[in-house]
Amino acid sequence: MLSKRIIPCLDVKDGRTVKGVNFVDLRDAGDPVELAAQYAQQGADELVFLDITATHERRKTMIEMVKSVARQLNIPFTIGGGITEIADAEALLNAGADKISINSAAVRNPKLIEDLAKTFGVQFVVLAVDTKYVNGKNMVHLNGGRLITELETENWIKQAEDLGAGEILLTSMDHDGTKAGFDCGLLSKVNQMINIPIIASGGAGSMAHFTEVFQKANVDAALAASVFHYGEILIPDLKQELKRNHIPVRI
Repeated sequence: MLSKRIIPCLDVKDGRTVKGVNFVDLRDAGDPVELAAQYAQQGADELVFLDITATHERRKTMIEMVKSVARQLNIPFTIGGGITEIADAEALLNAGADKISINSAAVRNPKLIEDLAKTFGVQFVVLAVDTKYVNGKNMVHLNGGRLITELETENWIKQAEDLGAGEILLTSMDHDGTKAGFDCGLLSKVNQMINIPIIASGGAGSMAHFTEVFQKANVDAALAASVFHYGEILIPDLKQELKRNHIPVRI
């Protein structure tokens, strides 16, 4: 059985790592390069960097940061934010990123998923989806949850898989920042629909929440930010707890 992955997410704004509640109030949670090195040492399986200002302010992800992180890091990392064309992805890959994450740009131009998959391989392409429950349906949102689309979440994820997305990073905006647990119901539903890995995001507040999302939704990976950044959950402790609950992890 494949090991389940624990992934700290570093939301980056103006070159600093931040984490807010429900994507709005941002608190400074440190230097991304230092944090990355610390997480690798703690036993994180992967890292995700999302430049949360990039799409909203149309700013390209900082290649210098990727280079700095790549020099420090011996685990895979994904970078997202402001990737709108092949050239953006190529620049980040050349700077040392292992995977790229696309979100808004893919909704506006679904062919981008296909183009990236054909150019670099499906394993390189992560589709990030921000979802919110609106009028009885799970709806895709853009620009850090600021903008609702007409796409239903389940349909969009299925389409993305068909186009060549290699992995889905699914963030529940209703759960994000609440520390009340992952959206296991939606994650389980989506996971049963697709054949590519799914990363659960939004709502982690305790070690029990990680156990629950792996057991109930059988996701491939679980991602969190503030509980890791502020030392509320230490990754070595979390992995021992998961192991005690018979969830396969890399120790």
